[in-house]
Amino acid sequence: MAPKEPLLPRGALGAWWAQGLRAALLLRANGEGLPLSAGVLLLLWLVGLGAELGLARLFIDGPARFYWPALLMNPWMALVVSALVAWLAVRDPAAEPGQVLRQAGARLALLCALMLPLVLGSALVLVPLIRGMDSQDEQAVALVQWVSWIWMGWVFAAQGRLLWRGGTANGLSRFAAVLLLVGSQLLLQFYQPVHFWYPQRPPAETEADKEPPFSLTQEVFEAQDDVLANALDAVPPQHPGKVEVYAITFAPNADEEVFRRESHMVAEVMQKRYGAAPLELINQREETPDWPWATPINLERAIQRAGEQMDVDEDVLFIHLTSHGGRDGELATSFWPLDVDSVTPQDLKSWLNEAGIKHAVISISACFSGSWIAPLADDDTLVMTAADADHTSYGCGRRSPLTFFGRAMYDENIRAGMPFEAAHAKAREVIAQREKEAGKDDGYSNPQIAMGARMREKLAELEKQQAGGR
Repeated sequence: MAPKEPLLPRGALGAWWAQGLRAALLLRANGEGLPLSAGVLLLLWLVGLGAELGLARLFIDGPARFYWPALLMNPWMALVVSALVAWLAVRDPAAEPGQVLRQAGARLALLCALMLPLVLGSALVLVPLIRGMDSQDEQAVALVQWVSWIWMGWVFAAQGRLLWRGGTANGLSRFAAVLLLVGSQLLLQFYQPVHFWYPQRPPAETEADKEPPFSLTQEVFEAQDDVLANALDAVPPQHPGKVEVYAITFAPNADEEVFRRESHMVAEVMQKRYGAAPLELINQREETPDWPWATPINLERAIQRAGEQMDVDEDVLFIHLTSHGGRDGELATSFWPLDVDSVTPQDLKSWLNEAGIKHAVISISACFSGSWIAPLADDDTLVMTAADADHTSYGCGRRSPLTFFGRAMYDENIRAGMPFEAAHAKAREVIAQREKEAGKDDGYSNPQIAMGARMREKLAELEKQQAGGR
Protein backbone atom coordinates (compact mmCIF):
# COMPACT_ATOMS: atom_id res chain seq x y z
CA MET A 1 0.00 0.00 0.00
CA ALA A 2 1.47 3.33 -1.09
CA PRO A 3 2.09 5.87 1.69
CA LYS A 4 -0.39 8.74 1.92
CA GLU A 5 0.82 12.10 0.69
CA PRO A 6 1.38 14.47 3.65
CA LEU A 7 -1.13 17.25 4.16
CA LEU A 8 1.70 19.81 4.01
CA PRO A 9 4.64 18.57 1.94
CA ARG A 10 8.05 19.96 2.90
CA GLY A 11 8.85 23.20 1.09
CA ALA A 12 5.40 23.51 -0.46
CA LEU A 13 4.59 26.95 0.95
CA GLY A 14 7.95 28.38 -0.01
CA ALA A 15 7.58 27.12 -3.56
CA TRP A 16 4.17 28.74 -3.91
CA TRP A 17 5.34 32.04 -2.39
CA ALA A 18 8.26 32.07 -4.81
CA GLN A 19 5.74 31.96 -7.65
CA GLY A 20 3.64 34.59 -5.88
CA LEU A 21 6.68 36.86 -5.77
CA ARG A 22 7.21 36.36 -9.50
CA ALA A 23 3.58 37.35 -10.10
CA ALA A 24 4.02 40.43 -7.88
CA LEU A 25 7.00 41.44 -10.06
CA LEU A 26 4.81 41.02 -13.18
CA LEU A 27 6.75 37.92 -14.22
CA ARG A 28 5.21 34.67 -15.42
CA ALA A 29 4.09 32.50 -12.50
CA ASN A 30 3.44 28.79 -12.90
CA GLY A 31 2.01 26.39 -10.32
CA GLU A 32 2.40 23.26 -12.42
CA GLY A 33 4.17 20.49 -10.56
CA LEU A 34 3.96 22.24 -7.20
CA PRO A 35 2.43 20.24 -4.33
CA LEU A 36 -1.18 21.25 -3.78
CA SER A 37 -3.55 20.04 -1.12
CA ALA A 38 -6.34 21.44 1.00
CA GLY A 39 -3.80 22.09 3.75
CA VAL A 40 -1.46 24.00 1.44
CA LEU A 41 -4.30 26.11 0.07
CA LEU A 42 -5.66 26.84 3.54
CA LEU A 43 -2.28 27.90 4.93
CA LEU A 44 -1.51 30.12 1.95
CA TRP A 45 -4.80 31.90 2.50
CA LEU A 46 -4.43 32.18 6.30
CA VAL A 47 -0.88 33.54 6.11
CA GLY A 48 -1.96 36.09 3.50
CA LEU A 49 -4.94 37.07 5.66
CA GLY A 50 -2.72 37.44 8.72
CA ALA A 51 -0.34 39.67 6.79
CA GLU A 52 -3.30 41.78 5.62
CA LEU A 53 -4.51 42.18 9.22
CA GLY A 54 -1.03 43.23 10.31
CA LEU A 55 -0.77 45.73 7.48
CA ALA A 56 -4.12 47.29 8.37
CA ARG A 57 -2.88 47.76 11.94
CA LEU A 58 0.30 49.48 10.77
CA PHE A 59 -1.71 52.19 9.01
CA ILE A 60 -3.06 53.43 12.38
CA ASP A 61 -0.67 55.54 14.43
CA GLY A 62 -1.22 54.96 18.13
CA PRO A 63 -3.52 52.62 20.07
CA ALA A 64 -6.07 50.69 18.02
CA ARG A 65 -8.81 48.16 18.65
CA PHE A 66 -9.49 45.08 16.55
CA TYR A 67 -13.02 44.78 15.17
CA TRP A 68 -13.40 41.01 15.03
CA PRO A 69 -16.86 40.95 13.33
CA ALA A 70 -15.03 42.08 10.17
CA LEU A 71 -13.58 38.56 10.02
CA LEU A 72 -17.06 37.21 9.48
CA MET A 73 -17.52 39.11 6.22
CA ASN A 74 -14.52 40.63 4.43
CA PRO A 75 -12.12 37.62 4.18
CA TRP A 76 -14.83 35.17 3.17
CA MET A 77 -16.21 37.44 0.49
CA ALA A 78 -12.70 37.92 -0.89
CA LEU A 79 -12.08 34.15 -0.85
CA VAL A 80 -15.34 33.42 -2.66
CA VAL A 81 -14.54 36.01 -5.33
CA SER A 82 -10.98 34.63 -5.71
CA ALA A 83 -12.30 31.07 -6.11
CA LEU A 84 -14.83 32.21 -8.69
CA VAL A 85 -12.32 34.16 -10.79
CA ALA A 86 -9.84 31.26 -10.57
CA TRP A 87 -12.50 28.96 -12.02
CA LEU A 88 -13.46 31.49 -14.72
CA ALA A 89 -9.81 31.82 -15.77
CA VAL A 90 -9.42 28.08 -16.45
CA ARG A 91 -13.00 27.15 -17.39
CA ASP A 92 -12.91 24.93 -20.46
CA PRO A 93 -16.13 23.14 -21.42
CA ALA A 94 -14.12 20.58 -23.40
CA ALA A 95 -11.89 19.58 -20.47
CA GLU A 96 -12.71 16.98 -17.85
CA PRO A 97 -14.31 18.45 -14.68
CA GLY A 98 -11.54 16.99 -12.53
CA GLN A 99 -8.86 18.67 -14.61
CA VAL A 100 -10.69 22.03 -14.48
CA LEU A 101 -11.01 21.71 -10.70
CA ARG A 102 -7.27 21.00 -10.28
CA GLN A 103 -6.34 23.95 -12.51
CA ALA A 104 -8.74 26.25 -10.65
CA GLY A 105 -7.22 25.13 -7.34
CA ALA A 106 -3.72 25.90 -8.61
CA ARG A 107 -4.83 29.33 -9.85
CA LEU A 108 -6.48 30.04 -6.48
CA ALA A 109 -3.29 28.96 -4.69
CA LEU A 110 -1.29 31.42 -6.82
CA LEU A 111 -3.72 34.22 -5.97
CA CYS A 112 -3.36 33.40 -2.27
CA ALA A 113 0.44 33.20 -2.58
CA LEU A 114 0.43 36.57 -4.33
CA MET A 115 -1.17 38.20 -1.26
CA LEU A 116 1.97 37.95 0.90
CA PRO A 117 4.44 39.82 -1.36
CA LEU A 118 1.81 42.45 -2.19
CA VAL A 119 1.09 43.05 1.50
CA LEU A 120 4.80 43.30 2.28
CA GLY A 121 5.20 45.72 -0.62
CA SER A 122 2.36 47.86 0.75
CA ALA A 123 4.05 47.91 4.15
CA LEU A 124 7.29 49.14 2.58
CA VAL A 125 5.74 51.66 0.18
CA LEU A 126 2.59 53.06 1.80
CA VAL A 127 2.93 52.72 5.58
CA PRO A 128 5.92 55.10 5.96
CA LEU A 129 4.24 57.67 3.69
CA ILE A 130 0.88 57.61 5.48
CA ARG A 131 2.27 57.45 9.02
CA GLY A 132 4.62 60.35 8.34
CA MET A 133 2.09 62.50 6.47
CA ASP A 134 0.90 65.83 7.80
CA SER A 135 -2.83 65.80 7.03
CA GLN A 136 -2.80 69.60 6.75
CA ASP A 137 -0.03 69.62 4.15
CA GLU A 138 -1.93 69.58 0.86
CA GLN A 139 1.14 68.60 -1.18
CA ALA A 140 1.90 65.69 1.15
CA VAL A 141 -1.70 64.49 0.98
CA ALA A 142 -1.68 64.71 -2.82
CA LEU A 143 1.60 62.76 -2.98
CA VAL A 144 0.20 59.97 -0.80
CA GLN A 145 -2.93 59.81 -2.96
CA TRP A 146 -0.91 59.50 -6.16
CA VAL A 147 1.40 56.84 -4.71
CA SER A 148 -1.63 54.92 -3.39
CA TRP A 149 -3.33 54.92 -6.78
CA ILE A 150 -0.11 53.90 -8.53
CA TRP A 151 0.39 51.06 -6.08
CA MET A 152 -3.22 49.94 -6.49
CA GLY A 153 -2.70 49.92 -10.25
CA TRP A 154 0.37 47.71 -9.74
CA VAL A 155 -1.68 45.31 -7.59
CA PHE A 156 -4.41 45.11 -10.22
CA ALA A 157 -1.82 44.58 -12.94
CA ALA A 158 -0.20 41.70 -11.01
CA GLN A 159 -3.51 39.99 -10.33
CA GLY A 160 -4.88 40.57 -13.81
CA ARG A 161 -1.69 39.32 -15.48
CA LEU A 162 -1.72 36.22 -13.31
CA LEU A 163 -5.29 35.37 -14.30
CA TRP A 164 -4.88 36.23 -17.97
CA ARG A 165 -1.56 34.62 -18.81
CA GLY A 166 -2.07 31.51 -16.72
CA GLY A 167 -5.66 30.92 -17.71
CA THR A 168 -6.73 28.20 -20.10
CA ALA A 169 -10.26 29.45 -20.75
CA ASN A 170 -11.22 31.52 -23.77
CA GLY A 171 -10.49 35.23 -23.86
CA LEU A 172 -14.00 36.29 -22.88
CA SER A 173 -14.00 34.11 -19.77
CA ARG A 174 -10.54 35.28 -18.70
CA PHE A 175 -11.55 38.91 -19.28
CA ALA A 176 -14.63 38.35 -17.09
CA ALA A 177 -12.38 36.89 -14.38
CA VAL A 178 -10.05 39.91 -14.43
CA LEU A 179 -12.97 42.35 -14.51
CA LEU A 180 -14.72 40.64 -11.59
CA LEU A 181 -11.60 40.58 -9.41
CA VAL A 182 -10.59 44.18 -10.08
CA GLY A 183 -14.17 45.45 -9.96
CA SER A 184 -14.87 43.82 -6.60
CA GLN A 185 -11.73 45.36 -5.09
CA LEU A 186 -12.51 48.81 -6.49
CA LEU A 187 -15.99 48.53 -5.04
CA LEU A 188 -14.55 47.83 -1.60
CA GLN A 189 -12.28 50.88 -1.91
CA PHE A 190 -15.31 53.15 -2.20
CA TYR A 191 -17.97 51.28 -0.22
CA GLN A 192 -16.05 49.14 2.26
CA PRO A 193 -18.57 48.27 5.00
CA VAL A 194 -16.16 47.57 7.86
CA HIS A 195 -12.46 47.76 8.72
CA PHE A 196 -10.38 45.36 10.79
CA TRP A 197 -8.84 48.07 12.96
CA TYR A 198 -10.10 51.36 14.35
CA PRO A 199 -8.25 54.01 16.38
CA GLN A 200 -8.56 53.38 20.09
CA ARG A 201 -10.31 56.31 21.70
CA PRO A 202 -10.07 57.00 25.41
CA PRO A 203 -13.13 56.02 27.46
CA ALA A 204 -15.84 58.61 27.26
CA GLU A 205 -15.96 60.88 30.24
CA THR A 206 -19.16 61.84 31.95
CA GLU A 207 -19.80 65.48 32.62
CA ALA A 208 -19.23 64.82 36.32
CA ASP A 209 -15.79 63.31 35.63
CA LYS A 210 -14.51 66.26 33.64
CA GLU A 211 -12.42 68.97 35.19
CA PRO A 212 -14.07 72.36 34.67
CA PRO A 213 -12.07 74.37 32.12
CA PHE A 214 -12.59 77.44 34.24
CA SER A 215 -14.38 78.32 37.44
CA LEU A 216 -17.73 80.01 37.06
CA THR A 217 -17.23 82.53 39.80
CA GLN A 218 -19.02 85.80 40.35
CA GLU A 219 -15.85 87.57 39.20
CA VAL A 220 -15.97 85.72 35.88
CA PHE A 221 -19.57 86.71 35.24
CA GLU A 222 -19.01 90.31 36.25
CA ALA A 223 -15.94 90.53 34.01
CA GLN A 224 -17.98 89.17 31.13
CA ASP A 225 -20.66 91.80 31.69
CA ASP A 226 -18.02 94.51 31.41
CA VAL A 227 -16.49 92.97 28.27
CA LEU A 228 -19.89 92.78 26.57
CA ALA A 229 -20.86 96.32 27.60
CA ASN A 230 -17.57 97.73 26.31
CA ALA A 231 -17.91 95.86 23.01
CA LEU A 232 -21.45 97.15 22.47
CA ASP A 233 -20.44 100.67 23.39
CA ALA A 234 -17.61 100.50 20.86
CA VAL A 235 -19.99 100.06 17.94
CA PRO A 236 -19.60 103.44 16.15
CA PRO A 237 -22.43 105.65 14.94
CA GLN A 238 -23.18 105.95 11.25
CA HIS A 239 -21.86 108.76 9.03
CA PRO A 240 -24.65 110.12 6.81
CA GLY A 241 -24.27 109.94 3.05
CA LYS A 242 -21.93 106.97 3.11
CA VAL A 243 -22.59 103.23 2.86
CA GLU A 244 -20.92 101.69 5.90
CA VAL A 245 -20.38 98.08 6.88
CA TYR A 246 -21.09 96.89 10.41
CA ALA A 247 -19.54 93.50 11.15
CA ILE A 248 -20.22 90.78 13.72
CA THR A 249 -18.32 87.49 13.96
CA PHE A 250 -19.71 84.60 15.98
CA ALA A 251 -17.63 81.55 17.08
CA PRO A 252 -19.59 79.53 19.67
CA ASN A 253 -17.40 76.39 19.85
CA ALA A 254 -14.80 76.74 22.58
CA ASP A 255 -13.27 73.30 21.87
CA GLU A 256 -11.84 74.13 18.44
CA GLU A 257 -9.21 76.86 18.06
CA VAL A 258 -9.79 76.99 14.30
CA PHE A 259 -13.09 78.81 14.82
CA ARG A 260 -11.51 81.46 17.02
CA ARG A 261 -8.71 81.97 14.49
CA GLU A 262 -11.21 82.28 11.68
CA SER A 263 -13.31 84.77 13.63
CA HIS A 264 -10.26 86.98 14.21
CA MET A 265 -9.17 86.71 10.58
CA VAL A 266 -12.58 87.60 9.16
CA ALA A 267 -12.92 90.52 11.58
CA GLU A 268 -9.51 91.82 10.53
CA VAL A 269 -10.32 91.46 6.82
CA MET A 270 -13.63 93.30 7.21
CA GLN A 271 -11.92 96.10 9.09
CA LYS A 272 -9.19 96.54 6.48
CA ARG A 273 -11.40 96.00 3.43
CA TYR A 274 -14.50 97.97 4.41
CA GLY A 275 -13.45 100.01 7.43
CA ALA A 276 -15.80 98.10 9.73
CA ALA A 277 -15.34 98.12 13.50
CA PRO A 278 -16.03 94.41 14.07
CA LEU A 279 -17.79 93.09 17.13
CA GLU A 280 -16.39 89.62 17.87
CA LEU A 281 -18.38 87.10 19.92
CA ILE A 282 -16.17 84.14 20.86
CA ASN A 283 -16.45 81.34 23.40
CA GLN A 284 -13.08 80.89 25.04
CA ARG A 285 -11.85 79.10 28.16
CA GLU A 286 -9.91 81.94 29.75
CA GLU A 287 -11.15 83.17 33.11
CA THR A 288 -10.48 86.75 32.02
CA PRO A 289 -12.07 86.80 28.55
CA ASP A 290 -11.04 89.32 25.96
CA TRP A 291 -14.24 89.01 23.92
CA PRO A 292 -17.94 88.72 24.72
CA TRP A 293 -19.18 85.13 24.86
CA ALA A 294 -20.74 83.74 21.70
CA THR A 295 -24.19 82.95 23.02
CA PRO A 296 -27.52 83.40 21.24
CA ILE A 297 -28.50 86.17 23.67
CA ASN A 298 -25.27 88.07 23.01
CA LEU A 299 -25.67 87.67 19.26
CA GLU A 300 -29.18 89.09 19.52
CA ARG A 301 -27.84 92.01 21.59
CA ALA A 302 -25.05 92.66 19.07
CA ILE A 303 -27.52 92.73 16.17
CA GLN A 304 -29.82 95.03 18.13
CA ARG A 305 -26.92 97.39 18.90
CA ALA A 306 -25.85 97.45 15.25
CA GLY A 307 -29.41 98.29 14.25
CA GLU A 308 -29.39 101.21 16.69
CA GLN A 309 -26.13 102.67 15.42
CA MET A 310 -26.39 102.13 11.67
CA ASP A 311 -28.66 103.71 9.09
CA VAL A 312 -30.75 100.65 8.28
CA ASP A 313 -31.82 102.13 4.95
CA GLU A 314 -28.28 102.85 3.83
CA ASP A 315 -25.77 100.61 5.63
CA VAL A 316 -24.97 96.90 5.48
CA LEU A 317 -24.71 94.48 8.40
CA PHE A 318 -22.21 91.64 7.88
CA ILE A 319 -22.39 88.53 10.11
CA HIS A 320 -19.97 85.60 9.92
CA LEU A 321 -20.84 82.48 11.91
CA THR A 322 -18.27 79.70 12.20
CA SER A 323 -18.66 76.36 14.00
CA HIS A 324 -19.65 72.77 13.43
CA GLY A 325 -23.04 72.36 11.80
CA GLY A 326 -25.69 69.66 11.83
CA ARG A 327 -28.10 68.31 9.25
CA ASP A 328 -30.89 69.80 11.35
CA GLY A 329 -29.62 73.31 10.52
CA GLU A 330 -28.34 74.13 14.00
CA LEU A 331 -24.98 75.81 14.54
CA ALA A 332 -23.22 73.77 17.23
CA THR A 333 -22.14 75.36 20.49
CA SER A 334 -19.65 73.95 23.00
CA PHE A 335 -18.85 75.87 26.16
CA TRP A 336 -18.99 73.42 29.05
CA PRO A 337 -19.86 73.82 31.85
CA LEU A 338 -22.15 76.54 30.50
CA ASP A 339 -25.29 75.26 28.84
CA VAL A 340 -25.56 77.35 25.66
CA ASP A 341 -28.36 76.93 23.14
CA SER A 342 -27.62 76.40 19.45
CA VAL A 343 -28.37 79.08 16.87
CA THR A 344 -30.74 78.36 13.99
CA PRO A 345 -31.39 80.36 10.80
CA GLN A 346 -34.90 81.05 12.06
CA ASP A 347 -33.44 82.64 15.21
CA LEU A 348 -31.13 84.83 13.13
CA LYS A 349 -33.93 85.91 10.79
CA SER A 350 -36.10 86.88 13.75
CA TRP A 351 -33.34 88.96 15.38
CA LEU A 352 -32.59 90.78 12.12
CA ASN A 353 -36.24 91.65 11.69
CA GLU A 354 -36.60 92.83 15.29
CA ALA A 355 -33.54 95.08 14.88
CA GLY A 356 -34.96 96.54 11.67
CA ILE A 357 -31.94 95.42 9.62
CA LYS A 358 -32.67 95.87 5.94
CA HIS A 359 -29.38 95.00 4.17
CA ALA A 360 -27.55 91.95 5.53
CA VAL A 361 -24.65 89.78 4.36
CA ILE A 362 -24.80 86.45 6.18
CA SER A 363 -21.82 84.07 5.98
CA ILE A 364 -22.04 80.58 7.53
CA SER A 365 -18.87 78.49 7.73
CA ALA A 366 -20.18 75.10 8.87
CA CYS A 367 -21.10 71.63 7.66
CA PHE A 368 -24.54 71.31 6.02
CA SER A 369 -24.89 75.11 6.14
CA GLY A 370 -26.76 75.19 2.84
CA SER A 371 -29.90 74.61 4.90
CA TRP A 372 -29.58 78.25 6.02
CA ILE A 373 -30.22 79.59 2.52
CA ALA A 374 -34.01 79.23 2.31
CA PRO A 375 -34.87 80.70 5.76
CA LEU A 376 -32.63 83.76 5.27
CA ALA A 377 -32.66 84.61 1.56
CA ASP A 378 -34.64 87.59 0.30
CA ASP A 379 -34.16 90.56 -2.05
CA ASP A 380 -32.17 92.55 0.53
CA THR A 381 -29.91 89.76 1.79
CA LEU A 382 -26.79 87.95 0.61
CA VAL A 383 -26.37 84.48 2.13
CA MET A 384 -23.12 82.54 1.60
CA THR A 385 -22.40 79.08 3.00
CA ALA A 386 -19.40 76.75 3.20
CA ALA A 387 -21.43 73.72 2.07
CA ASP A 388 -24.80 72.69 0.73
CA ALA A 389 -27.48 71.10 2.91
CA ASP A 390 -26.24 67.53 2.30
CA HIS A 391 -22.46 67.75 2.62
CA THR A 392 -19.82 68.55 5.19
CA SER A 393 -17.42 71.43 4.83
CA TYR A 394 -13.69 70.87 5.41
CA GLY A 395 -10.83 72.13 7.51
CA CYS A 396 -12.47 72.39 10.95
CA GLY A 397 -10.14 69.95 12.72
CA ARG A 398 -7.96 70.76 15.70
CA ARG A 399 -4.83 71.22 13.61
CA SER A 400 -6.45 73.31 10.88
CA PRO A 401 -5.24 76.93 10.73
CA LEU A 402 -8.49 78.00 9.01
CA THR A 403 -11.45 76.25 7.45
CA PHE A 404 -11.18 75.76 3.69
CA PHE A 405 -14.10 78.18 3.22
CA GLY A 406 -12.74 80.88 5.52
CA ARG A 407 -9.29 80.68 4.00
CA ALA A 408 -10.38 80.86 0.35
CA MET A 409 -13.30 83.26 0.78
CA TYR A 410 -11.86 85.83 3.17
CA ASP A 411 -8.14 85.38 3.77
CA GLU A 412 -7.42 85.14 0.04
CA ASN A 413 -10.27 86.61 -2.02
CA ILE A 414 -11.93 89.36 0.05
CA ARG A 415 -8.56 90.42 1.42
CA ALA A 416 -7.34 90.76 -2.17
CA GLY A 417 -10.15 93.23 -2.95
CA MET A 418 -12.72 90.97 -4.64
CA PRO A 419 -16.42 91.72 -4.05
CA PHE A 420 -18.48 89.11 -2.19
CA GLU A 421 -20.15 87.41 -5.16
CA ALA A 422 -16.97 87.09 -7.20
CA ALA A 423 -15.01 86.00 -4.13
CA HIS A 424 -17.50 83.21 -3.46
CA ALA A 425 -17.39 82.00 -7.07
CA LYS A 426 -13.59 81.88 -6.98
CA ALA A 427 -13.62 80.19 -3.56
CA ARG A 428 -15.84 77.40 -4.90
CA GLU A 429 -13.22 76.49 -7.52
CA VAL A 430 -10.33 76.64 -5.06
CA ILE A 431 -12.17 74.64 -2.39
CA ALA A 432 -13.11 71.91 -4.89
CA GLN A 433 -9.47 71.47 -5.85
CA ARG A 434 -8.18 71.56 -2.28
CA GLU A 435 -10.76 69.07 -1.04
CA LYS A 436 -9.81 66.71 -3.85
CA GLU A 437 -6.12 67.03 -3.01
CA ALA A 438 -6.81 66.57 0.72
CA GLY A 439 -8.72 63.33 0.09
CA LYS A 440 -12.16 64.46 1.24
CA ASP A 441 -14.13 61.26 0.72
CA ASP A 442 -17.73 62.26 1.39
CA GLY A 443 -18.28 64.47 -1.66
CA TYR A 444 -17.61 68.07 -2.62
CA SER A 445 -18.83 70.48 0.05
CA ASN A 446 -20.49 72.56 -2.68
CA PRO A 447 -20.62 76.06 -1.10
CA GLN A 448 -23.88 77.89 -1.80
CA ILE A 449 -24.83 81.53 -2.40
CA ALA A 450 -28.10 83.43 -2.67
CA MET A 451 -27.87 87.08 -3.74
CA GLY A 452 -30.96 89.29 -3.46
CA ALA A 453 -31.62 91.66 -6.36
CA ARG A 454 -31.69 94.81 -4.23
CA MET A 455 -28.69 93.60 -2.24
CA ARG A 456 -26.70 93.24 -5.46
CA GLU A 457 -27.40 96.92 -6.19
CA LYS A 458 -26.44 97.91 -2.64
CA LEU A 459 -23.16 96.00 -2.76
CA ALA A 460 -22.38 97.45 -6.19
CA GLU A 461 -22.81 100.89 -4.62
CA LEU A 462 -20.51 99.86 -1.77
CA GLU A 463 -17.80 98.59 -4.14
CA LYS A 464 -18.02 101.78 -6.23
CA GLN A 465 -17.62 103.83 -3.05
CA GLN A 466 -14.63 101.68 -2.01
CA ALA A 467 -12.99 102.11 -5.42
CA GLY A 468 -13.48 105.87 -5.25
CA GLY A 469 -11.90 106.03 -1.80
CA ARG A 470 -8.73 104.22 -2.81
